[in-house]
Amino acid sequence: MMGPRQVDQAALFYEFSLERHVPATHLLRRSVREYLDTLDEAAWGAASDTVPKFISKSDPAAQWTGAHKGHAFFAYANNYLIDFKAAIIVDVEATRAIRQAKVGAARTMIERTEERLELCPERVVADSAYRTAEMLGWLVDERSIEPHIPVFDKSARTTALSREDFAYDQQSDVYICPAGTVLASTGTLVNDGATLLYQASKHDCDPCELKPRCCPKTPSRRVPRSIHEKTRDVAREIAQTDAYVRSRRDRKKIEMLFAHLKRILRLDRLRLRGPSGARDEFLLAATAQNLRKLAKLIPLPTLQSA
Repeated sequence: MMGPRQVDQAALFYEFSLERHVPATHLLRRSVREYLDTLDEAAWGAASDTVPKFISKSDPAAQWTGAHKGHAFFAYANNYLIDFKAAIIVDVEATRAIRQAKVGAARTMIERTEERLELCPERVVADSAYRTAEMLGWLVDERSIEPHIPVFDKSARTTALSREDFAYDQQSDVYICPAGTVLASTGTLVNDGATLLYQASKHDCDPCELKPRCCPKTPSRRVPRSIHEKTRDVAREIAQTDAYVRSRRDRKKIEMLFAHLKRILRLDRLRLRGPSGARDEFLLAATAQNLRKLAKLIPLPTLQSA
């Protein structure tokens, strides 16, 4: 099956005029033209290099997804940026229905809201889909925004020693194992340059009595550390505060709006095709939800007795 960038080179979508020798783009369907135009955008074709399992011939920008644990279908993702004080939607972004596109949409909405409305949030509350190290680093280092986002650590182990058992000395940039051995950085970057490895000496690990629990299958212990681990530590510290507990309760306001979107506005199926069609429908739906909220905030006139 061909990926998004391969499809635009295939004869399936491009037809050429024999007389003028130029692409006959006017012969393409609108949804197909929009698909080709969004291949390099972070919210669409460039969101992921993973080749989709299926591509819709009528709406190629839609993502084949089985996120609801049922029958898979083609879908778009609706992303909201919401002001918690009044549960008002301040920005909307339509994307492919994958996690990477949602992260890019969050950054786009935050930047666009600050540019257009001069609103910059002090904190961002989101679910675990936005817990990537790059996203946390962007929030903390570049935008000075508190990430109230759960951090998932794959390094935790059940029977052996996990990375949490190793103390990190920020000043010396080394890890110290429970036995007192120092793990220095090897300078090797893995995972596309996103992770730095810290390794102990084989001379120190061989006689260590913790070796059967620490590194039974390797000569010495290695500890991976993300280049954005400092910002991940910031998110972990925030997760221990009372403010984070309140943020978890505030997330209900977000989920409620998406529930109303499907149950009250009946937007469980799009009527328009293509990225622009998804944007238009999501924007109209958000406008309707804000108007409903505004109608509740306006005080009713008092009836004067005759």
